Amino acid sequence: MALRTIKRRIKKILIANRGEVALRIMRTAMEMGIAAVVVYERPDSDAYFIRIADEAFLIGEGPRKDYLDIDKLIWAAKKTDADAIHPGYGFLSENADFADACQRAEIIFIGPPSKVIRNLGNKVKAREIMRSAGIPFIPGTYNLSGGEEGVREALAFGERHGYPIMLKAAAGGGGRGIRKVENKEELAVQLRRARVEARNAFRDDSVYVEKCVENPRHVEVQILADRYGNIMHLGSRDCSIQRRHQKLLEIAPADLPEEVLYAVYDAAVRAARAADYTNVGTVEFLVDPKTNEFWFMEVNTRLQVEHTVTEELTNVDIVREQILIAEGAALDIAGEKFPMAGRAIQVRINAEDPLNNFRPDGGKVVESYLPPGGPGIRLDGIIYQGYRIPMEYDSLLVKMTARGFDWDQTVARLRRALDLFVISGPQTTIPFYRAICREPDFRSGRFDTSYISAHPQVFNYPEPTEEVKRLKAFIATVHPVVFFPYVY
Repeated sequence: MALRTIKRRIKKILIANRGEVALRIMRTAMEMGIAAVVVYERPDSDAYFIRIADEAFLIGEGPRKDYLDIDKLIWAAKKTDADAIHPGYGFLSENADFADACQRAEIIFIGPPSKVIRNLGNKVKAREIMRSAGIPFIPGTYNLSGGEEGVREALAFGERHGYPIMLKAAAGGGGRGIRKVENKEELAVQLRRARVEARNAFRDDSVYVEKCVENPRHVEVQILADRYGNIMHLGSRDCSIQRRHQKLLEIAPADLPEEVLYAVYDAAVRAARAADYTNVGTVEFLVDPKTNEFWFMEVNTRLQVEHTVTEELTNVDIVREQILIAEGAALDIAGEKFPMAGRAIQVRINAEDPLNNFRPDGGKVVESYLPPGGPGIRLDGIIYQGYRIPMEYDSLLVKMTARGFDWDQTVARLRRALDLFVISGPQTTIPFYRAICREPDFRSGRFDTSYISAHPQVFNYPEPTEEVKRLKAFIATVHPVVFFPYVY
């Protein structure tokens, strides 16, 4: 890549997040010669990310509330002389008020402008933008009226378009605030529940109705956009394998006919242009696996958890692009230089018990940790032997990304890596992913959003292989639990 003209050089970034994504941002900052400051709450005192940052700043007792305190984060940035803030993903990453506060404080917000976040964060407004740009989207309503009038509006939509229908929080995201309604008899009850859920999650009980597309594929397109009107995509990802609308595995690129992929890419770029998008984002679509018809779903105005699969195939550091765009640099990446050669799969290894409805298993100590390696394997994680997993935060431990020349090789590498991955102490999703890698439909590349419910056999996984048992016993014998108060 050529040297790029910078409008305002960033010297120090405050990372307004925690865990794996804080580490991910720090690594790129280090490569770019930018100092990294992390903030943390008391339950994260033993976290790895605070030990490798240039500065670590305690912002409160937590849990979670201090990571969501805009005034406190701005104060921390001023206190540490940070001239930019990266919000990561989750927490305040898609909060327009946070972007506004950064602007008022003359701190660079590494993300889209607040107006863009606000417009696209409201799903109804986002649909209006897409309608004006001619982007296909699923039939739906505006925000429903309150009380019984809203029930009547939803019933009318169900009569017109048929059941099932989806109730969705207008300010929703991350799979929250979504309810499927099978018939008119349950609509009123489900609508009340949807409003309560939306209010609790987003402090906004606005709900709208959308036609339910049954068993679609969930496909998203990675977008880069600078402030000079240059917009490009970095290919697609298939995020269809989910539980409760939360992604489990992410695959790049999506396995769609070439002409369909090009149509999806074109729609994603047009969507970003219609929204006056700047920085990094993801345009998400639902695709009918039978007809390959596709519809706009939403735009995520932040870095995605699954960005690693795209990075592995394109060799583009997406966080670096975020920072350069925030500094005022123009894109200098030609999309045709980065064909999506090969396939990549990311799995989210969480401290959860899949056999008990993915119940989080925080509070445990990592007794042994032996990560895999070898060709085509990337790990982005936060744990070490002796680390106590906080109960107060999300359960993500490690993201593992496997890459291969084709689908069969990628699945084989993922399976090999999972078979050799040892984490003892908490329950994890590792054995669940091993079962998926052995399931015939997955190995043949046949899956959609109904995959988990349609394949209950993936929960009948066996005990760890004998090799894993031997490794675990070996570690326990020669390398007892060690706690790391410092990292040198």
